Amino acid sequence: MAQRSIATSYRAPTYDVCVVGQELTLDIYRSVPSGAEYFEILRTPPIDITLIYDENRMEKAQKGHKLPLNKSPQIVMSPTEASAELNDCKVKIFYYGKGDSPLDSALLYLTCVYVSLDADGKRTGAVSRGVKDKGSWSWGPNGTGAILLVNCDRDRDGNGGTDNMDAGGPNAADIKDMSPMVLTVKGPKEVFKFHQLILQIPPPQATKLRVYQKSESGYLHILGGAKLSCEVQRGKRSEMEFYVEGLDFPDVDFPGLVHISLSFQRISDTQEIFAEKVAFRLTPWIMTPNTQKPLEVYVCSVRDNWPFLKQMLAFVRKARCQLNICPEMENCGDRWMQDEMEFGYIEAPHKGFPVVLDSPRNRGLKGMPFSRFLGRDFGYVTREPEYEDDVSDLDCFGNLEVSPPVTVKGKSYPLGRILIGGALPNSDLSPPDTRTMAKVVTDFLKAQLVQSPVELFSDWLLVGHIDEFMSFVPTHDKKGFRLLLASPNVCLELFREKEKKGYGGALMFEGLDVEPYSISEILSDAEVLEGCAYAQKCIEWNRDLMKEELGLSEEDIIDIPVLFKLLPRYHLAEAFFPNMVNMLVLGQYLGIPKPFGPIIDGRCCLEQKVCSLLEPLDLDCTFIDDFATYHQKCGEVHCGTNVIRKPFPQKWWHCLP
Repeated sequence: MAQRSIATSYRAPTYDVCVVGQELTLDIYRSVPSGAEYFEILRTPPIDITLIYDENRMEKAQKGHKLPLNKSPQIVMSPTEASAELNDCKVKIFYYGKGDSPLDSALLYLTCVYVSLDADGKRTGAVSRGVKDKGSWSWGPNGTGAILLVNCDRDRDGNGGTDNMDAGGPNAADIKDMSPMVLTVKGPKEVFKFHQLILQIPPPQATKLRVYQKSESGYLHILGGAKLSCEVQRGKRSEMEFYVEGLDFPDVDFPGLVHISLSFQRISDTQEIFAEKVAFRLTPWIMTPNTQKPLEVYVCSVRDNWPFLKQMLAFVRKARCQLNICPEMENCGDRWMQDEMEFGYIEAPHKGFPVVLDSPRNRGLKGMPFSRFLGRDFGYVTREPEYEDDVSDLDCFGNLEVSPPVTVKGKSYPLGRILIGGALPNSDLSPPDTRTMAKVVTDFLKAQLVQSPVELFSDWLLVGHIDEFMSFVPTHDKKGFRLLLASPNVCLELFREKEKKGYGGALMFEGLDVEPYSISEILSDAEVLEGCAYAQKCIEWNRDLMKEELGLSEEDIIDIPVLFKLLPRYHLAEAFFPNMVNMLVLGQYLGIPKPFGPIIDGRCCLEQKVCSLLEPLDLDCTFIDDFATYHQKCGEVHCGTNVIRKPFPQKWWHCLP
């Protein structure tokens, strides 16, 4: 608000109220006795007075110091502590003519109050005092501004949904998800017979937050929804406690910033004596990459995958994780755990919890993210297109990944960058009918700001998911990870090398209930070669883009042998044998689809090749048979599993998006 001015008069005393720390101008020039040429200002100690002539000349008012009226300095007052009684602070102005005796005087009686609205502006997990410019919000390790968790878990016993969708009152557990805010008021209680304190929020933000006031009877809902303002009654204590609840994530039409304003005003004419506001930012939803520590693994039990589950149980035990099996009654025969949901988290300085993002694919598993995961300190969010026809295979979350932390052209992404599969318009690589991820989902992901998404080209694949050609694995070196890319060229080169050494008759898929192929048959199959040439071009396009957008060099990329076949009717590709890139990463332990490659010298040459690439990085390779239960149904190990991982140690508010 603009600096307030108080005018004095030599004809009668002036009475006013001011707020500690607030600067006011004192107008002594409007009412001046006849013949006055000089003035002198006296004040009681709680009032500081500064005389400002220009930006280069300022001085404190002093007793016995007469000043010429015609110089007209600006007089600025600032109270330093609250009054004990009404009108106990005084400012007296003596007016002088040419003599030493004053012609007359003006008297100002002030009552000083302390009023401050405070939240966790310093991001320590508790209410911060003395934060300057509380109404602004800044990023970075030295940034200020409070943070709101989106209260999307379920602590209340209301409608069975998320707490942010429940208008019922909070309980003690729910209050812990909210950010504290304190209104401090000091000064004579009699002031509030003639003045009031108003808290308010802008109308567009009424659906983004709720404010509760702590009282003897519980928590009173005072702001949010239809309640845009509230008069706060001063209680017996100098501090009044409030809790601010975040209701919505940042999105395309909501940047995530909200403000709560305080107005201290006169009742008679609603003149505003003092105003300030506090800024909050709603937490973004954050994804975790393969390189983060795994906590829990989820997989579905369906009619035909018990052998797969036994292998998964042994593998997950080796990685010292917990395996959770979703029964068929719950999954309705839908085995694609990765495609239905993506696990992430939200975090504020005082608390954080995991949040599952539910995809719009809505098949057999559609109820699981809500029914199984939503609960106390486990949140839920979804974004659904307006029409079901707008949903494609690219809206499954095998098509949604995130990189480890990267630095690109000097810019740091400490939480990595989200990777989304989409179409490649106006290119001879694109299929006739292009598909993209739903706009409501991509808009949501972009609006989180802290993991700046990159769109890759996945529409060249039959299923269309980026996990079919890429994955990240952790390493212990300075880089901290490697990007694995599917490579038909590496596979064909390996097979040609084996053929030259006389192993052209070695068979793929030996022992399986499918037609086996020899190395020589594969190398002479025009459809396989055409599919591999097309796939390699598409993967190279993605390779170049990720090198550019993730700041990668060739040394950061490992090519994994994979063959693709082209389905001419759709001009789309799918893996010819189990796709080893589509793996489950649990720390150093890799659950890799067993490729059933040609056996040479008693060992699968594809497995041997992958181990030679990954084991020097201290990665442990376990090959899991998913051929009949996943591969032949157009998916692999990663598609059929999902993992809750440990959040990043870096705080999102320290980022510079």
